[in-house]
This record gives sequence, structure tokens and C-alpha cells, in this order.
Amino acid sequence: MLHHLPVMLHETMDLLEPRPGKVIVDCTVGYGGHAAELLRHRCTVIGLDMDPQSLAVARERLEEIGDRFRLFHANFAALPKILAEAGVERVHGILADLGIASPQIDDPARGFSYLKPGPLDMRMDPTRGKPAWRLLDRISEEELVQALLELGDETDAASIARLLVRRRPIRTTQELTAIVCEARRFTLERARGAKLHPAARTFQALRILVNRELANLERLLVVVPEYLQSGGIAVFLSFHSGEDRLVKKAFQNSAHYSERWPLLVPSEEERRQNPRARSAKLRGARRA
Repeated sequence: MLHHLPVMLHETMDLLEPRPGKVIVDCTVGYGGHAAELLRHRCTVIGLDMDPQSLAVARERLEEIGDRFRLFHANFAALPKILAEAGVERVHGILADLGIASPQIDDPARGFSYLKPGPLDMRMDPTRGKPAWRLLDRISEEELVQALLELGDETDAASIARLLVRRRPIRTTQELTAIVCEARRFTLERARGAKLHPAARTFQALRILVNRELANLERLLVVVPEYLQSGGIAVFLSFHSGEDRLVKKAFQNSAHYSERWPLLVPSEEERRQNPRARSAKLRGARRA
């Protein structure tokens, strides 16, 4: 089993209120951490994920617990289609963990890591779409600056974008990391010792752009209330300020929700045990 710690597991379960017989959609089933806990509470789980490898791992993990689940290779923006295929009209809960799993980051072949050499891919679903290197080939400098600012909160966006465009084509994670470090005036040795790697925000921004993550999240947030039963619960776990803003706005502005819980963040103990959880933000709301 690939090693992956589900973020804010107990807090997520507290919000979802799992009970025997409840039907819960896990929109980003990943390696099955949250879904496994739902099965232990004797819920029925409908799991979606863009990554075929993640689905295979999740299936193996969930089969050890029970058979009350169905998994679909799909983007959560296609939730209405998947629920129609599953023959389900309304569910008791919908969970979306918007983070990327540690094994995906740590696999050099996926191209997500600025610490490991590999092809510059970054697709959550490697069977479709265009890899990051192809996006970098065609994106304008202005568009790249905007993406780095909005999706990565990168203060050196202009310098990075200018050098990336000048150095095209870029095909590997090593090339991208080296160029970003040069643009930010970091040596590679100094970068490795930094609290936040100088290429981290650029890699995040490109990953979000490649996978159209914010656009897909906006579509999901629109349809979620339609598929929740009265009293049903929506829970979103985000790792980027742009994602959290979209979730917060959707919960606040929709008349469909009768109850909205305060923002939750990981405990100090969880942040120590799993540093990748440090930026997590958890929000939940109840359908009227």
C-alpha cells in the first residue's frame, strides 16, 4: 500500500456525520483514506478520481474493509453524469479533498516534484489532456504572469515568466526548477535548504493550470446542492487560497445551505506529523 496520510481525517468525519446506510460521494477518492473511514462507519461510498493509479490503490484498500462502494474514473465536474450512471438521485454527503496525494508528488514520472527529476507532465489524469511542458510551449508571458500570481501567490511572477518564456522549450522538472531558482536568484544548494522551496509556488500554479482545477471546482460547487438530500452535508478540504475563496463564497452566497460551520485548520500535532497538511482548510455546510 502506498503511504499516504488523509488530511484532517477526524475533523472531516465529524462534519460528515457518517452513519450506517448513508450514501456519501467522495469526489476525490485518491488512495482511499477518507473513503476507508466512511466504510468503517458502514456508509455506502461513491468514489471518483481522475487518476487511474489512485483508483487501483483505493479499490485494493477498500475491498479489505467491505463492498459498499463504487469507483469511477472521472473528474468531479462530471458529478451529475456519474450519479445518473450509479442510479442515485440524492446523497447524504459530498466530500471533496482538493489536495494532491503524497505518492503522486513523490513519483518522479508524474512531474509534480521540484525535488525529483522527471518529465514535466503534472496531469492528474495521464490518459488525457496536455502535459505541463506543452502548456509552457504555447502560453504567453502575460498569461503566465497572471497564472503565477493568481494560482501560486508568486511575488516574483514577472521575473519567472520572463525567463521561462526566454528559455523555452522546457521538458523536465529539473529544467523548470533550475530556471525558477535562477529567476529568483537562488542557487540550487540554497534552494534545497529554504523553508519553502523557491520553485514550490510555480509548480503549484502550473499544476492547477494544467488540470483546470479552479474551473472544475466552480462547476462542482454549482451542482453540489442539487444532489444533496435535505440535511445533507457538503465538505471541502482545500490547500490553496483560491480554492478556499471559491468554497467560502459558494457556501455563503447559496440559499440552499441552512448551516455553515466555521473554518477548520489542522492541529499543531497533525502539522508536525504531516507537514504537507500545513496549508489545509476545511469547510462544511448543511443543505436546507
